[in-house]
Amino acid sequence: MKSKFYWYSIIIVLILSVFSFTNVGYAQNEEENYTTTITITGIGLELTKQALLTNDYDSAEKYATLTNNFYGKNIQFLRAFNSDFSDEIHIKLLDLHSAILSKSESQDLINQIEQLQETLTLIPSGGNSNTVIASILSEADEQYQIAIQNDIRESYFLTLSLIEHSKLILEQNPSSNNRLNQELDSFFHELDKLVSNKSDFVVVGNLITAIQRDLVQTETITIDKASLYGVIRDLYSELFTAVNSGDYVTAEEIAIEAYLENFEYLESDIEKVDETLLNSLEINMREKLRDMIVQKENPTVIITFIENSILPDLAKAEAMTSKLTSVVDTSLSSEKDLKSMGDTSEDQKSGVKNKIDIIREQLEETLLHYSRGDTQSAHASARSAYLDSYEFVEIPLRAIDPDFTLEVEYQFATLRNLIKQEAPQEEIQDVVIGIRRNLDESERIVTGTGEIAPAIAFTSSFAVIFREGLESVLILGAVLTYLEASRNTKFKPYVYYGVIVAIAATIVTWFLASYIVDISGANRELVEAVAALSATAVLFYVSFWILNKIEHKKWMEFVKAKVWQAGATGGFMVFVMLSFFTVYREGFETVLFYQAMFGFAKYMELFVALGFVIGIVSLLGLFFIMRKLGRRLPLRILFGLTMGIGAYLSIAFLGNAIRELQILDIIPYTSMLGVIPRLDINMAAMTGIYPTLETLIGQLMLLGVYLFATSYILIAKPRKEQKLVAMRKSRNISDEQ
Repeated sequence: MKSKFYWYSIIIVLILSVFSFTNVGYAQNEEENYTTTITITGIGLELTKQALLTNDYDSAEKYATLTNNFYGKNIQFLRAFNSDFSDEIHIKLLDLHSAILSKSESQDLINQIEQLQETLTLIPSGGNSNTVIASILSEADEQYQIAIQNDIRESYFLTLSLIEHSKLILEQNPSSNNRLNQELDSFFHELDKLVSNKSDFVVVGNLITAIQRDLVQTETITIDKASLYGVIRDLYSELFTAVNSGDYVTAEEIAIEAYLENFEYLESDIEKVDETLLNSLEINMREKLRDMIVQKENPTVIITFIENSILPDLAKAEAMTSKLTSVVDTSLSSEKDLKSMGDTSEDQKSGVKNKIDIIREQLEETLLHYSRGDTQSAHASARSAYLDSYEFVEIPLRAIDPDFTLEVEYQFATLRNLIKQEAPQEEIQDVVIGIRRNLDESERIVTGTGEIAPAIAFTSSFAVIFREGLESVLILGAVLTYLEASRNTKFKPYVYYGVIVAIAATIVTWFLASYIVDISGANRELVEAVAALSATAVLFYVSFWILNKIEHKKWMEFVKAKVWQAGATGGFMVFVMLSFFTVYREGFETVLFYQAMFGFAKYMELFVALGFVIGIVSLLGLFFIMRKLGRRLPLRILFGLTMGIGAYLSIAFLGNAIRELQILDIIPYTSMLGVIPRLDINMAAMTGIYPTLETLIGQLMLLGVYLFATSYILIAKPRKEQKLVAMRKSRNISDEQ
């Protein structure tokens, strides 16, 4: 129930590696990438040679195919070292495969292989041996699953060779931690047995994951100590039921899960407080209990052993580590210097973005498998999303925000547990939605805001308030000018009263809208999506309203009509209401736009606020120019700019709205990575550009409407009006004649 989808996730990584220098399994530097690739390629060539030595051309061809596929998917790493050299090896591998298919002389083929093996040694190797082993084991896990599912003996023997080579590297580079060496030795011994017996690939995959976790030491912080201890106890309760019913197979799986999936996360803390206790628990849980189950001891003996030997030590460890946790929480939190947001290398930022893209795909697969009732594949993809991808997002993330890291770890653990419990689809979907939210947050924390995205946030904020305030400034200026010209200055204070009330109403509206968003809880994304869609619709309407009045003459006619209506009616309340509705209508729209903007401009709120302040100052300056200096404003230019900015913002809001609906699974998610630019999360939020088919279609449709309508209003319509005027003139001339 653990690993069916694992190799699909590896394929996704390999495909993405064509576009960026990241490896299939673990965060590696160039040396480690080289070493992993040439090691696995060399193992494949050696198996090909051994098959040819026995004239087994069929197996040789299959080994050559596996080797070609692996090398081809990882060639980008080698090209970074030497493009021509790497391509030459690739061509020779392809030629070898072709020669095997044509049944060339076996000795000639063996000579080709030996030349290739010698050439591979020219590629530099090195780096962290544990990381290399972890990546080799990822390939072993993939090949073993293929072997078991499709009964392919070549993949099976490749798995054996990869595991043997991993053990050889580990023997040559042992850890300085004796306890860790013993655990790894025990794990590899168990792995040999499982693979030799061709056990379920799920069990093998779990064990490989445990080995990888020990090797790269990514699990340095526990998810939720109290929860994990409780999970282990619950699992042992299930184990009691299994052995009492004589189901020793299930009992063994539960014992493995209790140790590999839960206790492994607790080891580092237990080691800090009592290394002897840790060793005792490890031996009892990993070896003694397992041996008793395999030997099918009497259920009473097994249950007594757990109750008298494991559970008391587990309780002791829980009590001791809880004290350790309290010390850490009160002292280390103030002493430990955490990194600031975005304080990571460019390689780490790129690696995090690539891993997050993979996780999104794997989460989609998780939901798809689960909806089809395939809980085994769903669990495998969820497991792979965390252990093979998110763990490496955690490396830079934990140094910046360890608390948030723990939150996401727990979400992934909850997802796996719910899948195993075969919870309702809705529960699984809710957890996935939460993980999707935190994937964006993870990327923001690791990559930082950058420089361009804050500049866009500032510009967009300035444009929104300036666009919204421009109409109010022009109308109010015209009203005050009219009152002065008509010597009705007694009504001027009421104009200002209306403005003050409108501003107060706008502030109240802002707090009400913020409150609605705050209490939306799990529906926050839906509320933000609706706000973004509403902002898009309003911007669309306002943009074309402005476009229709872009000519100065048309605008002045509109303003004079407003003023004449107020003056003809008379009474101070008319001017209060005129100024109130003039300002509040724009204020309401402003609240809508800024609510949408703040929802997407996370960690850039200061730039949004700065744009707002400078926009207000600019509007006051504009009002001063109109009132005191009597300058005529370039309305065509101002309206043209605000219309263009409104169009841009509406397209950005639409892209963000669609993506929010995708997060909630209301709109389908169709990835277009490699086709649409993959912007970092902050740039994507400020432009609405995401690599999905649905966002692309929505934005292109809206852009098309803008282009068509703009062309009609600014070009086709004026020409049509000119023709009508010309026709009237010609008729008048003919009538006069």
